[in-house]
Amino acid sequence: MVAEAKPRLKQFYREQVVPKLKDEFQYTNVMDVPKLDKIVVSIGLGEYILNHKALEFAQTDLATITGQKPIVVKAKKSIANFKLRQGMPIGLKVTLRGDRMYEFLDRLVSLALPRIRDFRGVSNKAFDQRGNYTIGLKEQLIFPEISYDKVDKVRGMNITFVTTAQNDQEAHALLKHFGMPFRK
Repeated sequence: MVAEAKPRLKQFYREQVVPKLKDEFQYTNVMDVPKLDKIVVSIGLGEYILNHKALEFAQTDLATITGQKPIVVKAKKSIANFKLRQGMPIGLKVTLRGDRMYEFLDRLVSLALPRIRDFRGVSNKAFDQRGNYTIGLKEQLIFPEISYDKVDKVRGMNITFVTTAQNDQEAHALLKHFGMPFRK
């Protein structure tokens, strides 16, 4: 029986990130060291009202990028000005945990982010005071899995990194050790 390969970043976290963070923040217990809990990738579909095919295309793109089937987010209440009815699909989201989460983070940091034109790093100010971090991407084409020819429309997405860190400094250090390219 062949053993499955563990994600590179998962092993990197256990062997190198944990000791560095333990020294940096003087943790006495290994369980106190912050870790990545989950990554949530979401796409808003405001154009669904005009184009019902948009949902299918966005679902295909998000499933290709994350390797997991997205769930449809529906409107909680009607808004007449936006021609929005309660229960109408307005977005998609995927929650990644475990090995898929580490694989996605590895592809995002090493392949996708460097492909952004004029990229100078991600913002240091997108933390939420609880140790979570969110970045917004303007297009799905930065991921190598997406073929330019098969894209119907360029869509942006939000990626939220949920950590067990107590504050923003711990979360920043954790993501920096994972290779997140923060601005200088």
